[in-house]
Amino acid sequence: MRFVRQNDKKVVKRASFKAGSGGVRGVVVVLAAAAVVSGCAGGAGGAGGPDSSGKPEKSRKSQKSDDSVERGTPGPVHGQSGRRPPDASTARALGAYALKTRRAHAARVAAAKRWGLAALPLLPPAPPARKPALRTREGFEVDGHLEDGLPPVFTTVPTRHKVVFLTIDDGAEKDPAFLRMMSDLRIPYTAFLSDYLIEDDYGYFERMRDRGVVLDNHTLNHRYLPALSYTAQKREICGMQDVIEKRYGERPTLFRPPYGSYDQDTLRAAKVCGIEAVPLWNEEVFADRWEYREGDRELRPGDIVLSHFRGEGDWKGTMRDMIRRFLNRVTAEGYAVARLEDYL
Repeated sequence: MRFVRQNDKKVVKRASFKAGSGGVRGVVVVLAAAAVVSGCAGGAGGAGGPDSSGKPEKSRKSQKSDDSVERGTPGPVHGQSGRRPPDASTARALGAYALKTRRAHAARVAAAKRWGLAALPLLPPAPPARKPALRTREGFEVDGHLEDGLPPVFTTVPTRHKVVFLTIDDGAEKDPAFLRMMSDLRIPYTAFLSDYLIEDDYGYFERMRDRGVVLDNHTLNHRYLPALSYTAQKREICGMQDVIEKRYGERPTLFRPPYGSYDQDTLRAAKVCGIEAVPLWNEEVFADRWEYREGDRELRPGDIVLSHFRGEGDWKGTMRDMIRRFLNRVTAEGYAVARLEDYL
């Protein structure tokens, strides 16, 4: 049996036709009257054919338009769509939506300035209607991976959109300003938590959950799993499933092994505990630098980015500094930050 260990360095303007507005309608009415007098609306010549006087008969389409005029309901004028302008309630709803959109944009601009970003973060596209098929990255397989239906292990989500996914591990640092920053900027992220680091303040991560963050499994005690027996690994993974379900009301489906290290027993235990996927990472961002799995040091669509809940005691900066470094880089390269769970 072999195990895998990862690096732990840490409008069109529609022409509106107003009934009774003169001009064109007056011509239509005159033509309609002429049609009635001459008897061409249904003459012997058929649609578009001559009548007994030798004059061309009006088409059924023109006749229908004239009938509409006679009934007092104007038909569309040539070159116009024929759609009526929105009524007052629709116009009010459109106006309210436009106002809401402008205010939301203004709030994002103000937040970007307040938190010291170089540019306004890009908005991600709508989540895919059909989720991409997840496959284990080549070289990350364990014995029997496919045959036993073990959870896929991947570092990038298949997508053509220029999006990346931010994931943050463990739970050691609990910075209230970080929560405010991420809420103000509306940046999605996923947290992978270890119980021994969050148990002193479960409430911090409850506030995080209430802001829409999904809380996932990073084991009870952050131990190096391949050194443990299957039973011990299962205890670490299933035990953390129980903690998150009890404290936050939902059992995770995503799991990240500590240090990115796992073996066949890890994935077997994860599957038994209800885990469906094992997202690792392709880049790691710190307060003062980036590190890369790929030699070209380039971001790719769908890349998963790792960071940690760390403060100035561990880093050369704060979590807010890390977010600024992260957002400035991805925005400058034309990427948006999307919600990982929307693609899985």
